Amino acid sequence: QVQLVESGGGLVQAGGSLRLSCAASGRTFNNYAMGWFRQAPGKEREFVAAISNSTRFTYTYYADSVKGRFAISRDHAKNTVYLQMNSLKPEDTAIYYCVAYPRGLSNYRNYDPSNYWGQGTQVNVSS
Repeated sequence: QVQLVESGGGLVQAGGSLRLSCAASGRTFNNYAMGWFRQAPGKEREFVAAISNSTRFTYTYYADSVKGRFAISRDHAKNTVYLQMNSLKPEDTAIYYCVAYPRGLSNYRNYDPSNYWGQGTQVNVSS
């Protein structure tokens, strides 16, 4: 099992940037594909971005709503995955959750509570 702790959330004006971090504990971090979801008030948790676990070939996936603005990356040596968020919009306001996929990326866009989840970090974007 892996424990995930997110950080980097906060309040930013529209058009600004934030970088979220997700620190993973455990020696098996490199075995897991990783990702980010978000949940706005009154809405379901939705997929944001995912990254493969390979150290040779990195594959990334994005929701259409963030493509071109957000970038996911990971540092295997630091057991950390990042989400760089640029050109933020008020509709990006949500709690952002880090996720580890123990069964790979076959259903990465779907919310699966049996994956490993962090506690979330709040992102607020003001207009």
